[in-house]
Amino acid sequence: MVATTHTVSLQGAIGHVVDVQVDLSDGLVGTSLVGRPDTSITEARDRCRAAVRNSRFTWPNTRRTTILLSPADLPKRGPHFDLAIAVAVLVAADPKFPRGALEGAAMIGELTLDGRIRCVPGVLPMTMAAAARGIRTVYVPEPQLAEAKMVPGMEVFGIRSLAQVVALLQGETEVPEAPEVEELSGAPLISWRGEERLEELDMSDVLGMADARYAVEVAAAGGHHLMLTGPKGSGKTTLAERIPGLLPDLSDDESLELTAVHSLCGTLPAGAARIVRPPFRAPHHSASRTGILGGGTGRVRPGEVSKAHLGVLFLDEFPLFPTDVVEALREPLEAGEISISRGEEDATYPARAMFVFACNPCKCGQAAEHSRTRVLTVGRSMLERKARLAPAVRPERGA
Repeated sequence: MVATTHTVSLQGAIGHVVDVQVDLSDGLVGTSLVGRPDTSITEARDRCRAAVRNSRFTWPNTRRTTILLSPADLPKRGPHFDLAIAVAVLVAADPKFPRGALEGAAMIGELTLDGRIRCVPGVLPMTMAAAARGIRTVYVPEPQLAEAKMVPGMEVFGIRSLAQVVALLQGETEVPEAPEVEELSGAPLISWRGEERLEELDMSDVLGMADARYAVEVAAAGGHHLMLTGPKGSGKTTLAERIPGLLPDLSDDESLELTAVHSLCGTLPAGAARIVRPPFRAPHHSASRTGILGGGTGRVRPGEVSKAHLGVLFLDEFPLFPTDVVEALREPLEAGEISISRGEEDATYPARAMFVFACNPCKCGQAAEHSRTRVLTVGRSMLERKARLAPAVRPERGA
């Protein structure tokens, strides 16, 4: 027997619909997983087997089980394949299972050993990719229901366990109870003023600095990059933090695109709405290259340049940033995107932001004091040099 379910594989911000096909046949008993899976997917065999048993279903222990992730030449990463694999095995083992419910449906979620569902990052871009390829139904972890519903025209089911998915697919009127699903560990667990403080800032708060304010307003209106130079306390950060208030709200497509980037980062809180205001990101100059540009071990994630997409990226103390980071900013400045190549994985993320740099005229910020000291030093040196070059005054003879 053969059964097919669907899920989505992400390569950076690009999603690919993956067919999960399960074949049960006679032969040497075992479970083989093919189609270029990574370690987290290879381990899904054990997770899905335990989840199926603990959900009071039957795993085909007396048959040879072959699981294909198609297309086979596409590298697959992430534990969100669990739900599609487990459902495909159950459908292949039960000839009476209504297979029509699987057509045009995608399944996203990680399984625990007792059959519960766990949240995964990137649900929004996965749903967008599924919708672009004709899929109209998607099953996602319950806390990420609102995230998937941001995609228009999609029928979304928020689930808590494998048993609930099977009940929905079989059309049962009563769905079994299950514990609530925990949110992503990357979601904020505590709150502070943080970015909410920026929502209260407005350029009208700045008194004076008419020329600087006019230059900032012109740059914001035209989408030009900006360099702010001045001694410490001259108001560079004050002006930069108020630039997003000059920018208009994001359009529907822009809002969905930016929210998808934050979904990839795993920082989108449960029940969050679309991001409609241009973001403001201000990484410290000690931040790593990976933190600013993107990357990381295991799964490639967007960096600060992508989180600031369609908003403002503020780099204070710009001369103190590492040289390799400064050189790497050339690509997003020119192309509006950042490409990361690592081993077999190539990821491209949007990075079309307004770059605002700030620096002091001098490394320590005491430009005026150094200027005065430099004038005194140069003047003293010129007097000493003139004294050395002047001919010695000899006394007249007979004096």
